[in-house]
Amino acid sequence: MNASSPSPAQNQAATATLYGGVTNRRVTVRDLATAKQRGEKWSMLTAYDALTAGVFDEAGTPVLLVGDSAGNCHLGYETTVPVTMDQMVMMSAAVVRGTKRAMIVADLPFGSYQESPAQAMHNAARLMKEAGVGAVKLEGGERSARSIELLVEAGVPVMAHIGLTPQSVHALGGYPVQGRGDEAAHRLLRDAKAVQQAGAFAVVLEAVPAELAAQVTEQLAIPTVGIGAGADTDAQVLVWTDFAGMTAGRVPKFVKQYADLRSVLGRAAREFAEDVRGGSFPAPEHTFH
Repeated sequence: MNASSPSPAQNQAATATLYGGVTNRRVTVRDLATAKQRGEKWSMLTAYDALTAGVFDEAGTPVLLVGDSAGNCHLGYETTVPVTMDQMVMMSAAVVRGTKRAMIVADLPFGSYQESPAQAMHNAARLMKEAGVGAVKLEGGERSARSIELLVEAGVPVMAHIGLTPQSVHALGGYPVQGRGDEAAHRLLRDAKAVQQAGAFAVVLEAVPAELAAQVTEQLAIPTVGIGAGADTDAQVLVWTDFAGMTAGRVPKFVKQYADLRSVLGRAAREFAEDVRGGSFPAPEHTFH
């Protein structure tokens, strides 16, 4: 083998994919960058506890997001705004403990980074030191660039989030699609380039017209993660309670439901209650003597 020939290990690394290629360590930002270069798309799901995270990890999901979306789908809040750092640390630590391979990204919740880059650094450090996450996510484009720069300089991998930013729900007056019209599209593209320049390793595009998301994806060197942003982003993320059919009532247009767990669990609970009322549970095989 001459000096210019790649080693077997280098060949393996070059051909490995996010799904099955990495088996002895966690997925890293370098793996995601390489996936973008080779055109491999990947999925990201939210997770908020060890049990669910373990299921998704075993399924091969390369990135899990401990989202402040837990406020809506687990903690009973109407928005993500009330979620606290202590809650994020607790949930993130559980997800880390329940997984072996997935990269774990944790949201910085509302009020934990907007005050200053120093505040962002303090709370990102908590998520890395106390919970053991591999990266953090924060909302905002140009307005968050300095915080992203500081975090990256300190060794914290940062995933950015632009377009519809749920923590700004009160300022936005709801959850409208972002980036419609020339001026709004230009502003979103500027935000995308700003977070890339600041050092973010990936950027979430939420509720963005598909054509604009495709343009952003083409112009950025870092991976784009779409949620309601069409099919041309490098990756897709969904809230797990939405995609698995646990969410009651109407779900967003961009959600595809892959299961109906709400009906499954409801049916199981009713059958259990019927067995208890009828005296058939516990049966002899469930009883100690």
